[in-house]
Amino acid sequence: MEFVLLNGEIIERSDAKIDVEDRGYQFGDGVYEVIRVYNGSMFTSEEHLARFRKSAEAIGIKLNFTIEEISAFLNQLIEKNNVVLGTVYLQITRGTSPRNHAFPSPGVPTNIVAYTKEVARPVENMKSGVKAMLIEDIRWLRCDIKSLNLLGNLLAKQEAVEAGCFEAIQHRGQTVTEGSSSNILMIKEGKIITHPADNLILNGITKRKLQEICIAAQIPFEERSFTIDEISQADEILLTSTTAEIMPIVEVNGKAVNEGIPGTLTKRLQELFETEIEKQCGELTIKI
Repeated sequence: MEFVLLNGEIIERSDAKIDVEDRGYQFGDGVYEVIRVYNGSMFTSEEHLARFRKSAEAIGIKLNFTIEEISAFLNQLIEKNNVVLGTVYLQITRGTSPRNHAFPSPGVPTNIVAYTKEVARPVENMKSGVKAMLIEDIRWLRCDIKSLNLLGNLLAKQEAVEAGCFEAIQHRGQTVTEGSSSNILMIKEGKIITHPADNLILNGITKRKLQEICIAAQIPFEERSFTIDEISQADEILLTSTTAEIMPIVEVNGKAVNEGIPGTLTKRLQELFETEIEKQCGELTIKI
């Protein structure tokens, strides 16, 4: 039996109903988060929930529960579903109202849902690395909001998958932005370089945690724009995301990166990230 969160109640998934005129369904009018679970505990939940609130505020949605209440709901849901290693998905929409592009009246309640999923660590890919391809970034100009409007991301990801790649590295003209579902980082002469946290990218929680780790370990970390030409000359390339963690990219557009194997610094970053997970969630049973 599986349980979900629906507007403050944890109920059986089969009993959960959302009206067809929910604005998330019809307009993508809402925001979401995906939080990693290790050993039954949420990893970086405070950062994820703070971003959840910030994204909601950015599109004028007022949360009908406090962050503390939402966190408690999610912990109850994880326990109820006996999730040891997986994710919890959280979403809020502007609510249910007759279809109209304009916002409904302030009295219309929001819809907040959450569910869990068992998700293994992608250890083999993290060991061997993955392929990626360059794709023009066609998305809107508020990518810093984690909104439900993901069609541009989906099209990029599908094009990459059809080309036999794990990820699409998006770019606006010559400037590399981010992956279709990840942040992109390049390493050159021992320095990690990634796009600034502006409106053109989602400031990933994993990327932010990695930045903190690098500062503590005195590993050079720079947020600046970089180009397609620069990434083609990178010593190492990696992507970061909640579910992919620290993932080496060993080929871009058919060209090998670091002779097609994960680089030394990327491997060190993976080890440091695993240590951080264990600090928060306890010892990992499966490691890289």
